[in-house]
This record gives sequence, C-alpha cells and structure tokens, in this order.
Amino acid sequence: MGVYIVLLSIAVVLVGYLLLKWRRTLRYWQNLGIPCEEPHILMGSLTGVQTTRSFPDIWMDYYKKFRGTGPFAGFYWFQRPGILVLDITLAKLVLIKEFNKFTDRGFYHNTEDDPLSGQLFLLDGHKWRSMRSKLSSTFTSGKMKYMFPTVVKVGHEFIDVFGQAMEKSSVVEVKDILARFTTDVIGTCAFGIECSSLKDPEAEFRVMGRRAVFEQRHGPIGIAFINSFQNLARKLHMKITLEEAEHFFLRIVRETVAFREENNIRRNDFMDQLIDLKNSPLTKSESGESVNLTIEEMAAQAFVFFGAGFETSSTTMGFALYELAQHQDIQDRVRDECQEVIGKCNGELNYESMKDLVYLDQVISETLRLYTVLPVLNRECLEDYVVPGHPKYVIKKGMPILIPCGAMHRDEKLYANPNTFDPDNFSPERVKERDSVEWLPFGDGPRNCIGMRFGQMQARIGLALLINNFNFSVCDQTTIPMVYSKKTFLISSDTGIFLKVERV
Repeated sequence: MGVYIVLLSIAVVLVGYLLLKWRRTLRYWQNLGIPCEEPHILMGSLTGVQTTRSFPDIWMDYYKKFRGTGPFAGFYWFQRPGILVLDITLAKLVLIKEFNKFTDRGFYHNTEDDPLSGQLFLLDGHKWRSMRSKLSSTFTSGKMKYMFPTVVKVGHEFIDVFGQAMEKSSVVEVKDILARFTTDVIGTCAFGIECSSLKDPEAEFRVMGRRAVFEQRHGPIGIAFINSFQNLARKLHMKITLEEAEHFFLRIVRETVAFREENNIRRNDFMDQLIDLKNSPLTKSESGESVNLTIEEMAAQAFVFFGAGFETSSTTMGFALYELAQHQDIQDRVRDECQEVIGKCNGELNYESMKDLVYLDQVISETLRLYTVLPVLNRECLEDYVVPGHPKYVIKKGMPILIPCGAMHRDEKLYANPNTFDPDNFSPERVKERDSVEWLPFGDGPRNCIGMRFGQMQARIGLALLINNFNFSVCDQTTIPMVYSKKTFLISSDTGIFLKVERV
C-alpha cells in the first residue's frame, strides 16, 4: 500500500507540474504585457481553425484587432508562444535584412519516416540551403522557356474542354476545370506523364493530387500535437503525408526515372533537371554531404512542385475570373491586350510575347493581393532578437513568426480602397513607388517561392487563352461576396465558382 501511495503522489506532483508549466506557457505574453488574445488550452490563438473559422479569417481578425499596438502582437501557435508581425518594417527585417536570423520556417518534417516531407518548403537549416542551391538552376528563365511549349499544348486542350463544357451549359463551374488544367500542366512538367484529368475528372492523378492537398493525415488535435512538440513527434515516428499519396508519388517518380533512363528520353522538363541532379558526377559539399539527389528526395521535390503548382495557380486563375466577371470594363481591356498580343504571334502564344501581356500581369498581381493563396508566411527565430527601437519586444530563440501578408494586402495604409479590385494598383509607376514587402504572395528575400516564374507563366497562359476565347459574367449561382473554405490552410472558395460563359 505504501508503494502505491508513493507512486500516486509522484503522479499527482508530475501532473501538477505539467499543468503549471502548461499554464505558464499560455500566459507568456500576458505576463510580459504584450497585447494578445487569451489562448485556447489546445489550439492556442488558432481557435476554430478548420471548424468555425477559415484560415484567412484568423489572420485578418488578429491583424485588425492589434495593428498599431506595436511591431508585433503575441500569438500562440498551438502550445508555442510566437509572434504575429504587425509592422512592414519588421517584416522586411525578418524576410530580408536580418534573414540569417530567421532562415527556417519551423514546420514539421520527418524525412526518415516520411520521405515526402523532405521537400524544399518544409526543410530548415543546412538541409534547406543545400536543397535550394541544388534546385535554383531548375527555375531559371531559360528552363521556363523550354517548358513553355508544353504548357501551351495543354492550354489548347484546356480551351477545347472548356468549350465543350460551355456548350453543355452556359453556366460553368470554373474552379474544378481550372484545377484539372493545372494538374495536367504540372503532371506533364514535373512527372512527364499524361495525366488526362482534363478529359477525365476522375483520373488517378487528379484524384490523388486532390487528396494529397486537401486531406489531412491527422485531425486538429494531432496537428496541434505535432506542431507543439515536433521533436517528440519525430521520436514517435509521426508522419504528415497521406499514406496513399506517399505510395502513389514515390511509385510515379521511380517508374518515370527508370523509363527515361532505360530509353534515354529527355523532355527538358522539371523531372529532367531532377534526374541530372541524381546522376551528376558524385561530388561532396564542403560539409562532406553528397550533392546528388536520392529517389526519395526527387519525389519530395516533385511532390511539392505538384502540390504548390496546381492548387495555387488554379485558385488564382479562378479568383481572377471571378473578379473579371464582376468588372466587365477591366475584362474587355484585358481581352483587347490578349487579342493584340496573340494576333501579332499569328494566333499562337510564344515565350517572348509573355512580356507584352502587361495589363494581364497587373490583373494577376491584383488578384494575388486580394486573394493571397498562402495568407501567412511562417518563420522561426534562430537567436534571441530585440526589435530595433522596441526594447520591450523580444523574439526568443525558437519562436514561430507569422507574417499575415493576406491581411496586410487589405490594409488601407498600404492600398487605398483595399477591398476594391483595381489592377492599376500594379501599374509600373505604382510598383516602382512601393516597397517590395508590401506585396508578398510569393514571399520575399532569399526564401521566396522558387517556383514563382513557373506559377506566373502557367497562370498567364491559361488566362490569356481563356479571355481570348470566352467572355465571363456573373449569374444567379455566383457567390457574392466570396465565402472561404474552412477546411484548407490555403485560401479557397467554400463552393465552386459558377460563372456565365459565352464565346467571344
């Protein structure tokens, strides 16, 4: 009985200690007098995420509530005290001027048990620097030029399929068909295979791609645990990639690489660049690490290229059409430009003509401002950092840093009439006057989006071909104002985007 009482006493003390430590953690900012919201015991400042509030709403509400109170507000990233940046000056310090103190994103990855988590977006430290260096040559303008004809080829099939949909009904749900277009583009360029999702919405690549992006392996509590206790989650061999997606994408990459190597096939696409990195003469970096990619590393980079490429571009194109349907004068101006540029190229887009689609670029940039697909940028502090001019505001080592770029893009101090769709916000004159960190859909600094050129290229091609051939307007089924999905961490409409479509 005595032993039982001792063990029970130890258990009670241990639980009490953990509860006290837990409470102290969730009182961190309050005790320092830094403005913040009272956190939820499990979700921290992310109360209601994926259930009652959309991801963009969380950042918008927090930013509006605390802007003007200081350079940042206290924030609880699940169980971890972090900061939400409120000041453009601090954002620039984190992303550019003091980048070496904030190089990591701080996301969970476990390459040993979950090989697809070894993607560039999630990696930190030396592994990120090494992978970024290896991949930097694959997204140059020269490589984009090689991939351009492939995207245009898929674009023509896209227009045919879109026309067939319009003939069946004058009201077209554009969100899904745009995602099928970008799925086929990325599948062709990243994996070198014909996905056929434009012709078959239930094609294996489309179904698995959709699941990989939108289905979570864990529920809210599992996500909170992994993000709060990353080292423990790795020791427990926890994975974040959907099991079926892992098997599918690893198999596709292995089969593609084997087929190309056995048949000496080159397509000048992203997969070719990865194969070159795999087969380059065996060399070592200064740290002694092999610079050659493994099959698992290749699959991880192809996987993130696919996930980031098809969803972000199709979402941006969908919201662009949504706004153009409501602003016929802007749509007509874009169409005049597209018809002129395509006409000069004898009816066929070429890589050089892309630079002449100036107003279309402005439309895409304004769409990305209003509908920032990734509404928050994540970083992690690598050493204690005192915000210049604000000695009370200290970012401790290991703290998550959140830059709510989607909310900043709708700040009237940065953009007049911030909720109005106005492509003139991105006229050459205004862009020249604006600090680069006031527009962050692709991030900024050394850790900006490596695939930015490709994403912009496929969006330009898709929209130019669509607007050249079709006119878009709103109908009874168009959701105005837009309602966002609560299920995804990216910005997305809650339902389809239904527009009335007519041939030009």
